Amino acid sequence: MRVLLAGASGAVGTPLARQLIAAGHEVVGISRSQSNAERLRNAGAEAVVADVMDRENLLAAVRGVRADAVMHQLTALRTTNMREAIQGTNNLRTTGTAHLLAAARAVGAHRFLTQSIVLGYGYRDHGPHVITEDDPFAEPVSGQLGDAVAAIRSTEEQVFSADEMEGIALRYGFFYGQDSMSSMIVNLVRKRRLPVPSSGGFANFIYLEDAAAATVAALEKGRAGQAYNIVDDEPVRWGDYLDTLAAELGARRPWRLPSWMLRPIPYAHAMMTTSMRVSNAKAKRELGWAPAVSTYREGIPLMAKLSR
Repeated sequence: MRVLLAGASGAVGTPLARQLIAAGHEVVGISRSQSNAERLRNAGAEAVVADVMDRENLLAAVRGVRADAVMHQLTALRTTNMREAIQGTNNLRTTGTAHLLAAARAVGAHRFLTQSIVLGYGYRDHGPHVITEDDPFAEPVSGQLGDAVAAIRSTEEQVFSADEMEGIALRYGFFYGQDSMSSMIVNLVRKRRLPVPSSGGFANFIYLEDAAAATVAALEKGRAGQAYNIVDDEPVRWGDYLDTLAAELGARRPWRLPSWMLRPIPYAHAMMTTSMRVSNAKAKRELGWAPAVSTYREGIPLMAKLSR
């Protein structure tokens, strides 16, 4: 297939573009900078320069482009300001999705895959329940996390309801691997500047190369109107994950703090005190995919090696 990929130079987009090309697909990457566009061309993709948040600019940039599918892999997480990162990502999931759907129609695409996240199942302790795609997702909530949850719901609803479009949502776990966010976490753990709530919950991770592989599989085999949980095989407590990373780096074990001490940082507090065990059985069954890096125990040495 010919794929228009938004976020082609990002954390998921970089390995995804490479894996799509290796699988025989053609990639047209959308980038905001000429330098990233040139890197995409050097990697064997085509590229257009556009700002997805500017509808007219985007539609002008893809004029004359033809594609069978569009993939939305955009976030705004490169900034170190958490509030800006979340708000920027919210905008990309709401307005950005609408603009990319317009671009999909302009290029003649019939398939649209969007990036979602397992946190849409709710920022709370889900207990021992194993979460599947049939569980309630992105239900409205009040407070500072309300906008984030609404944005997650928006991207999925827009894609599923788009006329004459085969919409698919990929509900990823927490990414780690060769990306700027992982590098930041490695540096914080090395300096012992990333404390862990003493009552931290279970989180679900996915190595970036595996996230990309699942996305290629969803392009080829995913069913229209369906969401897929893209996580590895074993949920892990944040403390165990970061302790393992510290040991691999030869660093001291992260500090433990009462969870209430993280409340001044609402998103970090909510993320690290949420507890969920998410199933990847549907993705395995329907997409014929399984994570090559099946747990954090295998992935952390790879991440640490890349950071050296």
